[in-house]
Amino acid sequence: MRLAFIADWLPTYAGAERVIAQWCSLWPDAPLFTTVAQHGKLGPLDRADIRASALQRWYRILGNHKLLLPWMPRAIERIDLRGYDIVLSSSHAVAKGVIPPSTAIHICYCHTPMRYAWEMEEQYLQDFRVPALLRKTVRRRLTALRRWDMTTAKRTDVFIANSSTTQERIARTYARESTVIHPPVDDHFFEAPLHHGKRTSYLAVGRLVPYKRFDLLIQAANAFGFPLDIAGTGQDEQRLRSLAGPTVRMLGYVPEEQLSALYAQARALLFPPFEDAGVVPLEAQACGTPVIAYGQGGALDTVLDGVTGLFFAQQTIRSLHNALQRFDTLHFDPEQIRAHAQQFSGEIFRGRMRAMVDEIWQTKLANKHTGEFGH
Repeated sequence: MRLAFIADWLPTYAGAERVIAQWCSLWPDAPLFTTVAQHGKLGPLDRADIRASALQRWYRILGNHKLLLPWMPRAIERIDLRGYDIVLSSSHAVAKGVIPPSTAIHICYCHTPMRYAWEMEEQYLQDFRVPALLRKTVRRRLTALRRWDMTTAKRTDVFIANSSTTQERIARTYARESTVIHPPVDDHFFEAPLHHGKRTSYLAVGRLVPYKRFDLLIQAANAFGFPLDIAGTGQDEQRLRSLAGPTVRMLGYVPEEQLSALYAQARALLFPPFEDAGVVPLEAQACGTPVIAYGQGGALDTVLDGVTGLFFAQQTIRSLHNALQRFDTLHFDPEQIRAHAQQFSGEIFRGRMRAMVDEIWQTKLANKHTGEFGH
């Protein structure tokens, strides 16, 4: 079978890109189509056969892929997929809108239905400081994007959800069933030595953008004086640095090879956002470190309360502080935490993906005389 991969966009190597990297290790000959790509910043994907759309030249000029969002549906639809048997898209925005050949099967690994269209319109306007004069036009564009996104669900034969939260959202938004396959933890996190000594600082890791709620962690650290390390860069970095008190260390960019030690030596990973899935809590658990997470979204699938971490109920300083106080009364075993994380390893992910694609391919072959593949 001939496979093709589709990605929304490839500006950096983050959670969605880690999923695609696992696909590339399974099917190294498959090309990777996308709207725009930042070559040289994609980790193992820099070795992939990346084929960007005509928007690439505008991306080089503007330097921000999200400014091109209104033009991405047309760019995705223009990708020529003739000759491919399986189209495998990684989508949290536009990738599932590809138009596969009538003889191909389209499998969408859905990170979430398009958040900018359905749930984050106001945040889009705020994050990109859209002038008031242009907001009416941008809102019309987002409304059109919403309609387009709804119609493209019909182009997908099989949905895979990255969490139970996303599975519920796919059912609510598209009225479609899906199978949950959680995103993978890179295998090297399981190779880091477990730390059994004293741990002092809490840790937070991720892109410094508003919805990640690092500001909540900084405010709590300032109020209660606990040590907090924050690893990451992003558009919110300057504001967060200005908020940080004396017990907060802003570590900036931390190379991948140094993250394992950072996780392993942390007292706990603090995870305050509402994420659809979230691979960072899994990376911490793979290193034997407990997680204190906001009790919504994908963390509910991956953190065992009282065993590998615990939850706080609201994104408030008080709720987080209550969780920290409870954390002090519990004991967490690094070996047990790592053992739990093993079920989310890259090896398990690759096995489940290969089994699903092979099963779908065999079903297609069995039905080749009818030319049908039911949703």
